[in-house]
Amino acid sequence: MQAADEQAGASGRPRRDSVDLSAYPGLVVVYLGFRVGRLRGLKALLGIGRGLAQVQRRMPDGLLAHENLVYGLNHIGMRQYWRDLESLEAFTRSDPHKTWWRDFSRDASGNGFWHEAYRLSGGMEANYVGMPHPVGLGTFAATRQPQGPFMTSRQRLAS
Repeated sequence: MQAADEQAGASGRPRRDSVDLSAYPGLVVVYLGFRVGRLRGLKALLGIGRGLAQVQRRMPDGLLAHENLVYGLNHIGMRQYWRDLESLEAFTRSDPHKTWWRDFSRDASGNGFWHEAYRLSGGMEANYVGMPHPVGLGTFAATRQPQGPFMTSRQRLAS
């Protein structure tokens, strides 16, 4: 971070910046959340946490940035910026993500997980698993089961 005096212009006002995303036409922003619902769910969270630390160190192809977030005492998450949907999909179909998702799908241990994805080129989609209360887009949009032509993120982003 820049020092306060470096952020201020000659007028003393804070410096104001924006971003040029033209180099990232396929940009996908993903918000994810993990909500611990039971004490035994902490074990699952710790396992995922170790894997996420590894992901941040190794930065898979296409992951531009990863930021950790805290939504509440038992609800943590992250925001990720992906170069394009293809890179994100390649990551989700490989380890460690593939193993996390398989294990979580078999036994959520009372925990909840969700993600929301937003494409710069258009489209938004969400998936919520085991969440006791709606979050994000789910707080106002009608729910729909992820089945058939609505099963994958890619299909939901296109609808």
